Amino acid sequence: MNMNKNLSTGLWVKICGIIDLSTALAAVEAGADALGFVFASSRRQVTIAQAREIIKNLPPRVEKIGVFVNTSPLTIAEIAAFCGLTGVQLCGNEPPDFSLAGPYKVIRTVPVRSNGSIPNLNRYRAHAFLFDTFKAGAYGGTGEVFDWNLLSGIDSPKPVIVAGGLNPENVQEAVSRIRPFGVDVSSGVETNGRKDVMKIRQFVKLAKAYY
Repeated sequence: MNMNKNLSTGLWVKICGIIDLSTALAAVEAGADALGFVFASSRRQVTIAQAREIIKNLPPRVEKIGVFVNTSPLTIAEIAAFCGLTGVQLCGNEPPDFSLAGPYKVIRTVPVRSNGSIPNLNRYRAHAFLFDTFKAGAYGGTGEVFDWNLLSGIDSPKPVIVAGGLNPENVQEAVSRIRPFGVDVSSGVETNGRKDVMKIRQFVKLAKAYY
């Protein structure tokens, strides 16, 4: 993750749940800064062979983020090296001191509950925190919006990334309310459960147009 990127150079945008090369290239052309590859159980899950094949055809400027749930550091490092990942996103119950060998940026997913309770972020090793909607029995990817007011004035020691039910219709409002480092979207740029290139283009354009 390019942590030197700041709001003066535009919003960081990640398109998650990439499963094929054509969609990946379309997202890159649209201006996405990062693509997410889900290795956890999901309808968007990819194999390491699929991810490697897609990633080797992507330009260096695009960050390749692997999404994991309760996977051991050794396994994550092995997958990251094999596939050519540049970063990882932890979405499970990984301990605060979870340490990953290698030059990989780590994004910690923080579930946002309706009562607004957020853990002490200073306890966690991470390069950024991604806030997503809490849902019992799920590890992100719910496609549901949380109350953005809950992040108002949040004191985060690392850059803030917002996820959870974002789409082309609401991304600018989310950005104006929270003013995050970046945004992350998956189901919000899909039609009938598949990535929709037109929606990806709209989302990236609208997200980046705010700043």
